[in-house]
Formats: sequence, structure tokens, C-alpha cells
Amino acid sequence: MPARRKLENVGACVFDAYGTLFDVHSAAAKCRDDLGEKADALSALWRQKQLEYTWLRSLMPMHADFWQVTGDALDYAMAATGLDNTALREKLMALYLALDAYPEVPDTLASLRSMDMKTAILSNGSPMMLEAAVASARLTDLLDAVLSVEAVGIFKVSPKTYQLAVDAFNLPPERICFMSSNAWDAAGAANFGFQVAWVNRFGQPRERLPGEPKAEITSLEPLVDLVRG
Repeated sequence: MPARRKLENVGACVFDAYGTLFDVHSAAAKCRDDLGEKADALSALWRQKQLEYTWLRSLMPMHADFWQVTGDALDYAMAATGLDNTALREKLMALYLALDAYPEVPDTLASLRSMDMKTAILSNGSPMMLEAAVASARLTDLLDAVLSVEAVGIFKVSPKTYQLAVDAFNLPPERICFMSSNAWDAAGAANFGFQVAWVNRFGQPRERLPGEPKAEITSLEPLVDLVRG
């Protein structure tokens, strides 16, 4: 059973966006008629290369915003799966600006707000991407802040990215609860000092990295009880 230790003295709940609030595979799913049997393979490879490029660009260092990285990753995935279709590429990129939110997200955020809990997104996404996704999912009024790593010009898991939440809320790391479905992000945030709830939606093994999440949940539904004083 996933661990569900209480998260204590939390002053703000900060969420990763892609994979945590928004389903990154919903863009390809909406193009299944166009992609056919290649839909799942393309979506998985698109996501894999998107993440790899953030890490590699951070190490190079050769930063580009997440919109460019997302497009570069899609170009790779389409080439690898034998797709050469400019109109389909444009359609997939447009859909990435309107990814589906996971079903429990609005109610979870609303419940946290009803407790006077501060809420925010902290994401690799560019400001333009995050604004579009939040508006499409109608989450704007449920968030106090939407924080993009573009403010520091490097991707997660750089400590500079997590510091953005500390500065935004003027809280020490240990008073911030951070949620991510990405095990590497959960490890990075825990290593930084956040209280982390890893949203392990797909039953993945934990990463062998520094930083141990305090709680492991399979969706955001248990979060309210975990942070309730």
C-alpha cells in the first residue's frame, strides 16, 4: 500500500503541472483517428524525449523554453514513428495547450482553497503554455500563483526552480507541500526540502535518487486529508 503519512504545518500546496494536474497523453489520444496504431508509441516517445531534452539542455547548458522543447520532442517522435505530416504536427501542438485535467483536480483544488490553503503550480512549462492549460481546464480561480522555471532559465530538478515557490509564498521549504506524478521530480523536490506527496498514478517504482517523498498516493484525492491540520 502507498504510504500516507500526514503532512504537517503546511502553508502552501504546490503542484507540478504536466502529468500531475494535466494528462500529457490526452493530446495524442484526441488524434487517435489520425495516428492509428502509432498513437500510444508516439505519445510515450514524445513525453520521454521532452523530459530528456530538459535534463540535457540543463546540463549543456543550452536553455530553451518548454514550448520549443515540446516541439523538438514531437519532431523526434514523429520521425521515429515514420510520420511526416505538418498539419498533424500543428494539431498535436495546439492540443498540448489544452490538455485534459485529471478528473479529481478541480475538486481537490477547491477543497484546499476552502481550507484557506495557498495553491500554486510550479512547472517546467513556459508561461504561455501554463496560462493556456490553466484557462482551458478552468483552474484559474483555484490557484494563487502559476510559477514557471523560465524565471530562472533552467529546468527541474535544479534547486533554483524549487526556490521559486519559497520566494512566492515567503515560506521555508518544510512548510510547502509539493505534489508531482514524476518520481524524479518528487525526489528532487524532497531533496530540496519540501514535504512531498508523490502522485504515483501508474504504479511506478521509486527512483534511486536522493530525496524521499513523505507520502505516496495514487491520485490527488487523499491530499486534502493529508494536509488537514
